[in-house]
Amino acid sequence: MEFDLVEARAVLQRTPLTLDAFLRGLPATWTTVRDGDGTWSPHEVVAHLISSDRTNVIPRARLILERDSSRTFVPFDRDGFFSEANAMPLADLLDLFAQVRGDSLAMLDSWNLGDADLALTAQHPAFGEVSMRQLLATWVAHDLAHIVQISRTMARRYAADVGPWSAFLSVVQPRTTPAPAA
Repeated sequence: MEFDLVEARAVLQRTPLTLDAFLRGLPATWTTVRDGDGTWSPHEVVAHLISSDRTNVIPRARLILERDSSRTFVPFDRDGFFSEANAMPLADLLDLFAQVRGDSLAMLDSWNLGDADLALTAQHPAFGEVSMRQLLATWVAHDLAHIVQISRTMARRYAADVGPWSAFLSVVQPRTTPAPAA
């Protein structure tokens, strides 16, 4: 399937609404649960998504739009917002995510990107040359991956409690390989 900016934007716009509907008002036992050492709670995932919009996707898109394909992205600090965010109630974090994402989408819309813009490139510090199209497609996949991560983390909270049904619930099965570093 070829990347379509209108379709991509539709997913990006819904991520804050999806997470708000799923997480707002839940007891902290659901929103602070982790799937083991070195993993993130749903609360931390929301913080990560805020940080990603602020310091990763939008700044990288701006750099690409400078039309100098030799420019290199600043490395992304994946847990850079955690210390501030962990002190915030989840409801405030969800509100902030909705605001930040709205601002990000307004910025994206203001660029009026066409096919030529989507083909522009810059340098990723680990991957080399990447295009605007790849960056924006990754933004969508990144949101969806974290929605899955939140669901999986929460489901595994009941891994022992589901008893024999665990054989039919792959979501509660233990992790077999560590998550790759970005």
